[in-house]
Amino acid sequence: MQTVYDWVTIAIFAGLIVIFLQRSVGLAEDQEGDNVWLYLPPAVALAVANYLGNEGYGAFAWLTIVGAVAYILLVIKPVQLKR
Repeated sequence: MQTVYDWVTIAIFAGLIVIFLQRSVGLAEDQEGDNVWLYLPPAVALAVANYLGNEGYGAFAWLTIVGAVAYILLVIKPVQLKR
């Protein structure tokens, strides 16, 4: 854990894990439409962003992090967004 990319991606990934675990032990109606495969794209994106950041491609790393967070908010929906 030497770079800011390590800290940011691990923090977001930890939040993703908490969302998954919270939903996996919740009520059946809370789990409707929630599949474990939905969590794979942001997890992979965060790993790629960490790699890109550590290799010196900061702009691409931040774009990938923003994309992963957008996916989490729009597809996994940990919070209800107002429209």
